[in-house]
Amino acid sequence: MTQKLKVFSWLLFDFANTAFSVMMVTFVFPLYFKNVICGGAPSGDAMWGGSVSVSMLFVALISPVLGAASDYSGRRKRYLFFFTLLSVLATALLGFSVPGMAIAAALLFVVANMGFEGGLVFYDAYLKEIASDKSIGRVSGYGFAMGYLGSLTILLLMMPLLRGGIVLENASNIRTGFMLTALFFAIFSLPLFIVLRDEKKRDGRAVSVGLIVRSIKEVKHTVRHIMHYPDLARFLLAYFFYNDAILTIIAFSSIYAQNTLAFTTRELIIFFMLVQTTAIVGSIVFGFITDRIGPKRTIVFTLMIWFGVVLAAVFADSKELFFATGMLAGMAMGSSQAASRSMMAKLTPREHVAEFFGFYDGTFGKASAI
Repeated sequence: MTQKLKVFSWLLFDFANTAFSVMMVTFVFPLYFKNVICGGAPSGDAMWGGSVSVSMLFVALISPVLGAASDYSGRRKRYLFFFTLLSVLATALLGFSVPGMAIAAALLFVVANMGFEGGLVFYDAYLKEIASDKSIGRVSGYGFAMGYLGSLTILLLMMPLLRGGIVLENASNIRTGFMLTALFFAIFSLPLFIVLRDEKKRDGRAVSVGLIVRSIKEVKHTVRHIMHYPDLARFLLAYFFYNDAILTIIAFSSIYAQNTLAFTTRELIIFFMLVQTTAIVGSIVFGFITDRIGPKRTIVFTLMIWFGVVLAAVFADSKELFFATGMLAGMAMGSSQAASRSMMAKLTPREHVAEFFGFYDGTFGKASAI
């Protein structure tokens, strides 16, 4: 099996799961939850933020342990399959959510987002396996570029269903869109599970009490000795803070644009398509830059762009300025995420790759969102 086929199947998974991200986390479902399920009540904002936080908290708690278990057992793909299936099924069930089902819909979203975010731990851990040190920045950038291409694709597919707006009168079309999102995620994630293989290690069982106990001990040992990896510890601490800002912007951008700046659904679709387009460019261009100047310098540069984005958003009192800010945010989003993943992969010892990505994607990445 060629290495190119492995890389392509890995890239397709990003194509699949970012469709979930844009539809269910960033754009459509937050507005549907607030304006349709919660009837526009102000409490919908708090319940939405709480749902995101709870799902992130679960992922933050379990990711390092399950990451260590997958390192020890060599069953990384099985863990990824479980979390992917969890997300796909819960997303499909959200296709039955109607007004007045706020608690049930919030719980289903928690499960769906847990599956999506939890799976990223094992997905990202493959990066060190499929890419060389010289190409890791480019491959990481290609992954995010494919993800944003997936976002563009799902937005184009959903345009006929969203034409009537994210309002009660168009609720049935929106719910159909959630089911199609689940199908999209399932279909394009399949190649990874067919092509990539697990490497059987010391304990071949995917899950057992003994394996989980041993994994907990391994995580405790890592926490106590993480200062043996000073560069990694400093990077994770920095990532905790700057990733919080990025996740906050992503989670509330659609609600802010519609409810504060009075964006129409059509304008929102155009806005997010522009953001995904600039994110594709940022991911690819900065992937090459990362391999040339190193991930640290690239991250510093992209954070300077983010600083400009946040300042511009504070003063964005018109749709035109918010459009321009969003395009710059897309460039920063693709580049910073790709460079951060490259940095983590370079700093991580191969024997603890999924465990350490559990800290990166889970403990530090998701706990910051809480």
